[in-house]
Amino acid sequence: MAEVILMPRLSDTMTEGVIAAWHKKVGDPVKKGDLLAEIETDKATMELESYQEGYILHLGGDGGAKLQVNDLLAIIGKKGEDVSALVTQHTAGNNQQAAGNSQQPAEGSKDPVDKSLQSASQPAGNGQPVEKQSNNEQPSTGNKDYASMEEVVLMPRLSDTMTEGVIAGWHKNVGDNVKKGEVLADIETDKATMELESYKDGKLLYQGAKAGEKIQVNDLLCIIGKDGLNVDEIVNGLKAGGGKQPTTQDAADRQKAEGDVSTGGTAGNIPAGQVPSGQQATNNEQPVVNDGRILASPLAKKLASEKGVDLKYVKGSGDNGRITKTDVENYQPQQQAGGDKQQQATGDRQQAIARPASPAGQVSFEEVPVSQMRKTIARRLAESKFSAPHFYLTMSIDMDAAVAARVRINETSPVKISFNDIVLKAVAVALRQHPKVNSSWLGEKIRINHHVNIGVAVAVDEGLLVPVVRFADGKSLSQIAVEVKDFAQKAKDKKLQPADWEGSTFTISNLGMFGIDEFTAIINPPDACILAVGGIAQVPVVKNGNVVPGNVMKVTLSCDHRVVDGASGAAFLQTLKGLLEEPLRMLV
Repeated sequence: MAEVILMPRLSDTMTEGVIAAWHKKVGDPVKKGDLLAEIETDKATMELESYQEGYILHLGGDGGAKLQVNDLLAIIGKKGEDVSALVTQHTAGNNQQAAGNSQQPAEGSKDPVDKSLQSASQPAGNGQPVEKQSNNEQPSTGNKDYASMEEVVLMPRLSDTMTEGVIAGWHKNVGDNVKKGEVLADIETDKATMELESYKDGKLLYQGAKAGEKIQVNDLLCIIGKDGLNVDEIVNGLKAGGGKQPTTQDAADRQKAEGDVSTGGTAGNIPAGQVPSGQQATNNEQPVVNDGRILASPLAKKLASEKGVDLKYVKGSGDNGRITKTDVENYQPQQQAGGDKQQQATGDRQQAIARPASPAGQVSFEEVPVSQMRKTIARRLAESKFSAPHFYLTMSIDMDAAVAARVRINETSPVKISFNDIVLKAVAVALRQHPKVNSSWLGEKIRINHHVNIGVAVAVDEGLLVPVVRFADGKSLSQIAVEVKDFAQKAKDKKLQPADWEGSTFTISNLGMFGIDEFTAIINPPDACILAVGGIAQVPVVKNGNVVPGNVMKVTLSCDHRVVDGASGAAFLQTLKGLLEEPLRMLV
């Protein structure tokens, strides 16, 4: 029998939730533990997992729709099962109200409360879309799933950590013919810039964003179809799930209100020495819209923090003046032309009256937007640092034999072998002997990996990428050298693909080429360890009772104490030290 999933209470103060995104659509199979949707509460955006298996038979709202706690969210059951009775049972009250609104439209003016309760995506009692009530309202889309239409292309998740993408550039313009396999656009993710190919033939009828603009995963990217397709209906249908669209009257009211504020603060409308209450006190200040507690969604607060916007100046369009993400995106500080001129004139007079006798320092800085890659680096490494209990083990290694061996190897090798290649090979051989260090933390279980996939940290202009050398323990030094060089070039050219950076079991970060003697690195989850490699320094060492010059390299192993204990990490470093001090042992 089909199971009903109601909107859960995900926090102690939650009364309603917004469907930030669906990860399943009607007809999709669902397994226990699969991610169904992302729900935006009053405190955070949280993932909702399925607790049973079956097929999605009904969704209670589109992406962006708002549901009260215990409202119908979804129905999961057997394929083809009739759930109309369950839908009617859980939406009877809403349907009754919608039916009343659509079947008996009042003459003349309508009660504004009734209008506000009518959702753009709410079905009428007869199962048909609610009829258009006035010229200022968007037509209802009913339960039509625009996101699953063949012509609709949504922003795909191009990496495991991607939440949004930036349109680096369009290869097709609106009106261009598109063939299957042709490149539509370049998408900048948190890790690389990737080409997005079309999966169908048709004509590009709509672009969801311009070059340089940002689109969330599963938001509308473009529409590809035939001439005559009602593009406006699809676009409005997808937007309708995000809440009530601003009407012409609403926009006029907002424009009038903003005009009242701006003109009320100019010198032409205020007698000298008088400032009406409720308006700004000076020409160079923004009007404060929100006093005391500010109601704003978590996404709006996050975006405001990223953009440096003070929410007390942002007017909210949501319920009870609640500030939404759209409000923050559309916020523009008011230009105070008169105040700026007056301030400039005052500054000029003061500068003419008194100039400093000696040059004064000037505060100067530049603020740049945070790239997708930098956002992900910040998020993932912060999660690792503050959730995984790190501890560190440092060891000095005599590299005399490795230095001599490298010279001999490069005399016959078809490619140049670096010290980093030798360290990587030694690490791969050592991991075979110490599987605990080659493990992954998965929350409820620890995965002990029998294969050795080593991630190599590569620095690029925007941040750091970690391509993976797979099955490194079975590769020769020349194979490793070619692969690492190829990855480094791809990383700098932004040509790495998701398969190149996924699946590492251990990570190496080498800063020796920058003259760094030693450092500690943050673990790359879900790996249990990361090795920080310093440079090779010539220092005095004692050999056979004599002080002689020697080549010494320091390495520091960062370990997740949930997986690796001190003794296990120390034993791994001892094995690594032995392999690098006697490189021939790597061939055994």
